[in-house]
Amino acid sequence: MSNNFKGGRVKKERGPRINEQIRISECRLMSDEEQYGVVSIDRAREIAEELGVDLIEIAPTAKPPVVKLMDYGKYKYALQKKAAEAKKKQAKVQLKEIQLRPNIEAHDLETKLKRAYKFLEGGDKVKFVMQFRGREMAYKDMGKEKFEAILNGVCEEADGVIESPIKMMGNRIITIVAPGKKK
Repeated sequence: MSNNFKGGRVKKERGPRINEQIRISECRLMSDEEQYGVVSIDRAREIAEELGVDLIEIAPTAKPPVVKLMDYGKYKYALQKKAAEAKKKQAKVQLKEIQLRPNIEAHDLETKLKRAYKFLEGGDKVKFVMQFRGREMAYKDMGKEKFEAILNGVCEEADGVIESPIKMMGNRIITIVAPGKKK
């Protein structure tokens, strides 16, 4: 029994239809070197057999559908290579988090900001979180001013952009800083 049959439903094949899977009456036939125009599917199969290549349905929704003469293995390899190249070009942006406290010491703040600059220079976004505990909640305004001052410093130093506005969520102040556009 085939692996394509599961629970009464035939599993759909992925990718373009090839050779006998193509069930249309006529198509626009082409190869890398030649355009054959609109031909019947039987004529297209004959040409494919003469040349020893496969028929691949490139544009099934076009009128008439476009079918290309080429080696299916080479076609799949070219698609995989193209997909891998596109994936390589994709920039992977991660979200890093820097946690602060309202009464953070100067040296600790310096260390955390160095890490934030490093993340932003690497192209990552940085989520700044200032957490208030206990009686610190009574001094939220002072903490918020300090948080804004820290963010302004980060934006100037690392050429960052505040992506989401500063929000007070429970006992935390949160914002996200994205790297600025490179010149």
